[in-house]
Amino acid sequence: MSRRSFLKQAGAAAAVGTLAAPAIVNAQEMPTVKWRLASSFPKSLDTIYGGAETVAKNVAAATGGKFQIQVFAAGEIVPGLGVLDAVKDGTVELGHSASYYYVGKDPTFAFDCAVPFGLNSRQQSAWMWEGGGLELMREFFKDYNIYNIPCGNTGAQMGGWFRKEVKSVEDLKGLKMRIGGFAGQVLSKLGVVPQQIPGGDIYPALEKGTIDAAEWIGPADDEKLGFAKVAKHYYYPGFWEGCTQLSLYVNQKQWAALPKQYQAILEQACSEAHVEMQGKYDVRNPAALKRLVGSGVQLHGFSNEVLAASFKAAQDLYDETSAKNAKFKKVYDSWKKFQADQLQWFAVAENRFDNFMQATRTAGRK
Repeated sequence: MSRRSFLKQAGAAAAVGTLAAPAIVNAQEMPTVKWRLASSFPKSLDTIYGGAETVAKNVAAATGGKFQIQVFAAGEIVPGLGVLDAVKDGTVELGHSASYYYVGKDPTFAFDCAVPFGLNSRQQSAWMWEGGGLELMREFFKDYNIYNIPCGNTGAQMGGWFRKEVKSVEDLKGLKMRIGGFAGQVLSKLGVVPQQIPGGDIYPALEKGTIDAAEWIGPADDEKLGFAKVAKHYYYPGFWEGCTQLSLYVNQKQWAALPKQYQAILEQACSEAHVEMQGKYDVRNPAALKRLVGSGVQLHGFSNEVLAASFKAAQDLYDETSAKNAKFKKVYDSWKKFQADQLQWFAVAENRFDNFMQATRTAGRK
């Protein structure tokens, strides 16, 4: 998106919900705001970390430099997994993170990011913006003094890196695996010992044998982190992440004090970062996967046995969690109905089209 186009959209967005405000921000009349943003990601992962930088750049451009956001990588202000608390407590005004990191506080956080055998990226966006998901999640986040805004999506992820092949459910028993979010609880039902480790710490843990396997995102980022040097078996799909939505966290008090025009511009900037991130991953992953396979990485699909057992474990976990967590149940009931409708629709047009195209290309036809 060009700067002129972004300014035009931001100006239009600023007019929504504030009839007395001008359609375009007059920088001379607006206050200077300087905020800090703590990211859960290292700078080396420029695509996922870059989402926050895109927001900062576009907010500054749309306000003539009046609204400045300084982005800090994981560990520069707070640890990567400490972003939520930092925003909640007002240590920083903003955070950029993956909400499933915080399922230890409440498993309901997972719906703001990814749940095993959940929605793909298009379905997640549809649920958030048009299916009632954003309203449900913002009601939930109020308890943490946070206003959440969708801000990026990786698309479907890979199943991770393993030192040894995983051919059956039996092979999962006792496996120490770096895996984030609700997925760790699903796999623990099958004997996996889940480990929650920030992205920057995964390689040394895998290299030293502290863990036997690790999942991160996909080929583009996995290649940068060098996992192929210490584990040769690369699995797909990451059934626990049919998509992974990132979110911008805004301290609720700071959000309420922010001028309405700035609020609209910040949300518009997050929408731009959301689209940009998915596009970058979809462009970069194919080339990275070719390089990895070319270097000797062994690509495997999870067996139907592993997928079926994992699916059952996931459904059991959701039922168990719903029975004891009212907040989770409220979101899950809405989410589950939405997913059922989406699967019916995608089966009619999307899947038929995609499957035909895959078969045609595999057969070598042009």
